[in-house]
Amino acid sequence: MLDKNLKLSQHFSLGELTKTGYVTPDRNEPPLEAIENLINICNDWLEDLRFAYNTLYVLEPHEDYETSSNVEGIVINQGYRSLQVSELMKKAGLNPAPNSNHQMGCAVDIRCAGVEDALRKMVILLDISDGKHQTFDELIMERRRSVYWLHFAVRPANNRRKISFNIN
Repeated sequence: MLDKNLKLSQHFSLGELTKTGYVTPDRNEPPLEAIENLINICNDWLEDLRFAYNTLYVLEPHEDYETSSNVEGIVINQGYRSLQVSELMKKAGLNPAPNSNHQMGCAVDIRCAGVEDALRKMVILLDISDGKHQTFDELIMERRRSVYWLHFAVRPANNRRKISFNIN
């Protein structure tokens, strides 16, 4: 059994990126390759998103990111999703994508406090991509009823830089 307190980066743990409301025999434990993909997303993207979001929208100009108590976290609704979890989601009437990036540890769903918050986080992720000359696979704003989130995926190779809005 994997230690859910294992730090994938400074501010993100394995437990945060494998949490699920579904109970499965595999306990939604990712294989090593998926953990490596999660580490990449955390270190190369989520840490930078957290820093930029707080610097731009949360902290006062005189506050220091490293010492301020006002820093907000980036909340992950879902990261890694095992095949067993996907099957239970289907039975519950949800439609997880077949061969989802979540199943490889290459995707996270980032909680957003509405459409404006989602747009801000999207722009930051695009800026990170451009600034580091790194690409991503998917950046999708999604909504179900009044709940917004960003689906963000980064593959080890063959990223498509797909940007879309699924907010019907």
